[in-house]
Amino acid sequence: MSPPETYHHNPHNDAHDGERELPLSLEDYAITRNGFLPEEAPLTRLPSIYYSPWESVMDTLSVSLTNRTLRSQVDQLPVLSTKLLAAEPEWRRAYLVLIFLAHAYIWGGDTASEILPPQLTLPLLTVSSHLHLPPVATYAGLNLWNFRTTSPSHDFTDLDHLHALHTFTGTEDESWFYMVSAAMEARGGEIISGMLRGREEEDMHDLQTTTQALREFVACIAALGGLLERMYERCRPGVYYHLIRPFLAGSSGMEGAGLPKGVFYDEGASGERCQGRKGQWRKYRGGSNGQSSLVQFLDAALGVEHGVVGAGNSNSKAGEKTDSNPKETSYHEEIRAYMPEPHRRFLRDVSARYPGGMRTLVGEILATSMPLETEKRALGEAFQTATQSLAGFRDKHMQIVARYIIIPSRHPAPLKEEGEKVMNNLATASSRLGGKVKGNGDGDKGEKGGQCEGTGELTGTGGTALVPFLKQSRDETVRAGVLFS
Repeated sequence: MSPPETYHHNPHNDAHDGERELPLSLEDYAITRNGFLPEEAPLTRLPSIYYSPWESVMDTLSVSLTNRTLRSQVDQLPVLSTKLLAAEPEWRRAYLVLIFLAHAYIWGGDTASEILPPQLTLPLLTVSSHLHLPPVATYAGLNLWNFRTTSPSHDFTDLDHLHALHTFTGTEDESWFYMVSAAMEARGGEIISGMLRGREEEDMHDLQTTTQALREFVACIAALGGLLERMYERCRPGVYYHLIRPFLAGSSGMEGAGLPKGVFYDEGASGERCQGRKGQWRKYRGGSNGQSSLVQFLDAALGVEHGVVGAGNSNSKAGEKTDSNPKETSYHEEIRAYMPEPHRRFLRDVSARYPGGMRTLVGEILATSMPLETEKRALGEAFQTATQSLAGFRDKHMQIVARYIIIPSRHPAPLKEEGEKVMNNLATASSRLGGKVKGNGDGDKGEKGGQCEGTGELTGTGGTALVPFLKQSRDETVRAGVLFS
């Protein structure tokens, strides 16, 4: 399915175009004309030949995983320094390489490896610290910094010309899975400056800027929904669930996969923490599209507030926080630690500068007595349409989850021609402990989950209930559209 013909993209639109300067400098937050994607396509290799040992393993990653030789290759690598990494694109490339190798090492065998060797641990910890990211596969590494384009105009919204630099499986399905998100990031990034200007509007007698921003928001969400629905074109549900998904798993809640203590990040000889090795046991969530800064910006821009899963009350007033414990952190807040530091800082500053987002502004305008009833009515309708469109987008997301997670979770992994299962799906195994679901430590187009035997219940990242989480997020979006109750 092609994206709706509601918007014609100009790849040369700059994030800073417009009538007046934004109060927040997007460049300070590493936001480009492509939104949260970089200005230029990521590096395809590290420029220094010093890092060729890493790159050589990456060149044959999927083959090595199939042949079960990846771990021996990594064990033979030298421990490389990060001192030759210079510009930020090089640090991002190093992060991408190391998280792919780390997850391939952990999940690329008949059993999970609970120890990450120094060849990966030492440089990964340094690179992650530099980028202020956890040393694990994240949305940033898997999606934002893992693409190339063959588009003549370098249009990152052109999905048909986007290709993943690296995959675990070597399949088009996996590349397409990542690239749908990359194209959505580029398309969604086009409305960032417009939504900020619309929220900044101070002239109560000129509501057109805010109304137009909301209408552009609706067009953007329609385009994002069109891109999301293109997932079906080249990513098969069974391949995704049984082949791709296991490699994205984290180390939190993975007892059933053989990681009761998480993963030991081995920093070399000396020390007494693990058989005379220096290091630390660590538990992290895995790669998740819930870590997208764009999705959280859309919520913040409109004024959608999310509570702790299961704490919401469908009868609560619109916009009212529904956390059972005000000190409890919602998934949406917690997951920001897995976003690039400039992006999470942007979300924090947007929320602080515009508390309540468009919802607060529109509510204040509609409550005034100024004699601009036509303009006020248009503004109110635009806001309600915007929240409805975002709720509709979340409905499409739930349909994706049903097709790619819920249905495949009820069926065994496919067999090779000789009758052998395509792989030992360790991440799925972690969901089945004594008939109760455990958190997979991973995430999908939002949250991944495994099936609970006997109940059919699914869980997402770190134990988050999958279907309730998605429904609650959708319902909270709908409630945000109710301005007066």
